[in-house]
Amino acid sequence: MPRTKKRSGRGGQQGNVQPFSDEDSSVETLSHCSSLSERTSAAEEAGETEEMAEEDFQYKLKVYIDSTVDKSAKTRQGALDGLKTAMATKILYEFISERRMTITDSIERCLKKGKGVEQCAAASLACLLCIQLGSGIESEEVFKTLKPVFRTIHNDGAANIQARQACATSLGLCTLVAEDDIMDVYATMECFESLFTHSYVREDGSRPSVNPQTTQLHTNALLSWALLLTICTGSHIRAIAQKHLAKLPRLLENDDVNMRIAAGETIALLFELIRDVDPEFDYDDWEQLCEQLNALATDCNKHRAKTDKRKQRSVFRDVLKAVEEGDFQSETIRFATERMVIDSWVKKRTYDAFREFVGSGMNYHLQANEFIRDVFELGPPMLIDSAALKAMKSSRLERHLYNAAAFKARTKARNKFRDKRVDVGEF
Repeated sequence: MPRTKKRSGRGGQQGNVQPFSDEDSSVETLSHCSSLSERTSAAEEAGETEEMAEEDFQYKLKVYIDSTVDKSAKTRQGALDGLKTAMATKILYEFISERRMTITDSIERCLKKGKGVEQCAAASLACLLCIQLGSGIESEEVFKTLKPVFRTIHNDGAANIQARQACATSLGLCTLVAEDDIMDVYATMECFESLFTHSYVREDGSRPSVNPQTTQLHTNALLSWALLLTICTGSHIRAIAQKHLAKLPRLLENDDVNMRIAAGETIALLFELIRDVDPEFDYDDWEQLCEQLNALATDCNKHRAKTDKRKQRSVFRDVLKAVEEGDFQSETIRFATERMVIDSWVKKRTYDAFREFVGSGMNYHLQANEFIRDVFELGPPMLIDSAALKAMKSSRLERHLYNAAAFKARTKARNKFRDKRVDVGEF
């Protein structure tokens, strides 16, 4: 084959290479400018997309607000649920503060004219509205409108039982967030006392005849009462301890596991508060109470469900430690790059109350909601960009290895302390 001739240009001899010219420099400058303009335009497009998404989201919220006064009960229910989801997963203070009285009027109308499920959704939405607005004049205005409706449904024996249960829970949290008068707080606590004391076992040992739905109402009232107990003054805590501490153990004999657990946690909370007020506090029936708590912590009655017994034993082991030694099994909550330690019964009762309404959005509210961060003394929200947050996250492989090691260690610990039946034979 004949040899091919070498082409001139970059691949040819050095004599054919042209020196760097001003024209090449201008082309390179133009390429840099074009790439910069492309990045700028991409950022602008991303910003416009976010603005459009935010506008669409606010438009949906406006539609939900308008739909809360629709003639169809199903439409009203869907609108209430949509607003609940939005408030639980996002911070909407600016949007809500401008429309708070409109939303409040809708909640009041649904509570008064709705039935059952609709009333429950409206009561939950009232709590989320107060959580969004925080503790201040705005939430006080909302609660001033809704409090009489809550109390009326709460105390009305002929009202829907599910609505009464929801109002008992919502009245407690809204009072914690928005009530500005401590005497009104005490009056609300008396309303709760008028309910859950009906579940007390009588002094002669006879038990009141209460159906499961009413027992759940009494349980909700007891938990709300315990929540408000966390903000009472020292003198009022003394008075409550003198009045109720000898009677609360009667609820431990209730047939409902949720009532027993609520009563046990309330007793632990009250002991923690009274010991903070009076370190030398002495309870007369202390030994009898400890025996009762120990029996629940080791309960093995066959007529109770396994899940109920497991949950009960776990809770009452902690309650027994709180009463006997004043200890609390601390728990760490991690969110974004921060962590919060729940190290007292007061903080646990408060955290559980907020989480009941916010649900899976609790970590987001701990990170961004100024009011909730103030309640748990977390300071102002931390501003972290997405790139830094992504860099702090561990890789999928690291998480897998960590979980595998934790599982192995947990299995070893359980095998070590597990009851092994060994036939040792005759000595």
